[in-house]
Amino acid sequence: MGDAAGPTEVDVLIVGAGFAGIGMGIQLARRGRESFVIIEQADDVGGTWRDNRYPGVSCDIPSHLYSFSFRPNPGWSRVFAEGREIHAYLRTCVRDEGLDEHLLLNCALSEAEWNGADARWLVRTTRGDFAAASLVIATGRLSEPKTPAIKNLAGFGGRWWHSARWNAKVSLVGKRVGLVGTGASAIQILPRLAAEASEVVVFQRSAPYILPRGDREYSREEMERFAADPGTVTALRDELFAEAERGIGARQRRHPDIDLLRQRALDHLVAAVPDPGQRRLQTPDYEIGCKRILFSDDYYAAVRLDHVRLEPSPLDRIADGSASGGEAHGGANSGGGNRTAVAASGHRYELDVLVLATGFNSTRPSIAGHIRGRRSRLLADEWSNGMAAHASTTVNGFPNMYVLDGPNAALGHNSAIYMIETQVSYVLSALDHLAASGADALDVTAEAVHAYMRDIDNRARDTVWVTGGCTSWYRDERSGRVTLLWPDSATSFRDRLATFVPASYEHLRRSAP
Repeated sequence: MGDAAGPTEVDVLIVGAGFAGIGMGIQLARRGRESFVIIEQADDVGGTWRDNRYPGVSCDIPSHLYSFSFRPNPGWSRVFAEGREIHAYLRTCVRDEGLDEHLLLNCALSEAEWNGADARWLVRTTRGDFAAASLVIATGRLSEPKTPAIKNLAGFGGRWWHSARWNAKVSLVGKRVGLVGTGASAIQILPRLAAEASEVVVFQRSAPYILPRGDREYSREEMERFAADPGTVTALRDELFAEAERGIGARQRRHPDIDLLRQRALDHLVAAVPDPGQRRLQTPDYEIGCKRILFSDDYYAAVRLDHVRLEPSPLDRIADGSASGGEAHGGANSGGGNRTAVAASGHRYELDVLVLATGFNSTRPSIAGHIRGRRSRLLADEWSNGMAAHASTTVNGFPNMYVLDGPNAALGHNSAIYMIETQVSYVLSALDHLAASGADALDVTAEAVHAYMRDIDNRARDTVWVTGGCTSWYRDERSGRVTLLWPDSATSFRDRLATFVPASYEHLRRSAP
């Protein structure tokens, strides 16, 4: 590592060892042209699949599609694998592709700054300094748990934690548990939670649209066929992709696509919730697709259980009492404090445990406060009006820096891995062009970023994410722009990034300021 003799020189430094960082690392390792290192602040790889260990955690994209096309896994046990199986897949990718020798765990980025004189990124980490020709940010969107503004949360006398920091040491058997949220994590947690707790209160800020999941185990015969004939896995992946891709029509508010999708969700609700009063509470008041559409075969049944109560308003506060202080995400408060949770409706509930299934800080990534580009400009300042990038990957004023799974690179209807692979290919094209050009660095022009963002805004204008009557994590909370999603088909994203256009970039030499 970097020491008194200076920082460690490397061609590419990758920040983060989740799907994006591992995918980038695999492709660099396979081509063997660049030296690279992957730094990961945690003690293991896997990103969100390492962090999220709540009961029932799984992906809502089928596993044969939610995996690398260049690393198919014939051994997925079920249509929607649980989190531990996805995590194991990523660890296997790292081992089999020889990434261990490039990987630094327990290594957090402290600061990264562009040095124009050397055309290098000086990257300070908790395990030494690096000088990198290129910097790849692969920290993802689901890494920073969001704690809602619940008044007097520190005064809660029981235990509490975020779903992404699950406290498996605390038994929930016989406990009174409050589940805050009805998003993707919450609807997976509730059925498992209800099987243990004596009482469960679900605090619902807004009702979700839910479609049947249709999950099942693969038969032994199917798995044997997948293993024996790789072509069957490819064919299944293509079929799953095409089926998911058809979902973009509804998000673009095309008829009859959106009407059929809405009716499917409402029919599922009617079939699962016979009581009209309860059904009204669980009927969304916005257009389908505006928020993330969820998939579950057992959430509605869990809500109907006698010991489960749906509270149709958010958790507002913990009643004042002899607070002894709580511990963020750790649930370490052990005595004292008040256990009365008060909803926005005024309803009060006595609880032993609070689980915050309240999502992530996705539109304002904290790493942006630790990266400085040309003229020492902070990435957080560059993104003060919301994340923006050309080709969803490069940022003006930050030469040789590439952001994976960041601005306008997510999807609301198909696999994130397809998008990551598209971006990885774009980065490789940029590296190839830089090597052939004789330049030392590439800095995307402000004009190219602005043109790309205008295209994004035009694509988003008539979609359900803008016109659907909801607030969602897809949009920047300050500007209101869609900054997280690519507001079109996955195929159109790949087409858009298929060609690296050198004219979109300023070609820099060393000593440029």
